[in-house]
Amino acid sequence: MARAATTTDAFNAVAEPRRREILDVLTQGERPVGELVEILGLVQPQVSRHLRVLREVGAVEVREEGRQRLYSLNPQALKPIHDWVSGYQHLWEERFELLDGVLAGLQQEDTQE
Repeated sequence: MARAATTTDAFNAVAEPRRREILDVLTQGERPVGELVEILGLVQPQVSRHLRVLREVGAVEVREEGRQRLYSLNPQALKPIHDWVSGYQHLWEERFELLDGVLAGLQQEDTQE
């Protein structure tokens, strides 16, 4: 089966760990490429390629300010990922409730000793 292009949707784009790192950095605010290069420890062409993919799926926006290009996060483009993952939330909540029960039992045993 052929692999989907990374630019077809946000799921494919964020499958690459370095792109997720870029998104994480951009949650703190808008950044020029040079700062992303410095923070991530990558070379500029790599960062630019990742930013291009993220721009093509709409996860990142760019604006020009003088000679600089500033990149920012577009969280709306990541909503399909959030919507999909939130379908599993009930599973996590059930497991946390079970864990809470186990911890409460252990604490009760400690107080009885």
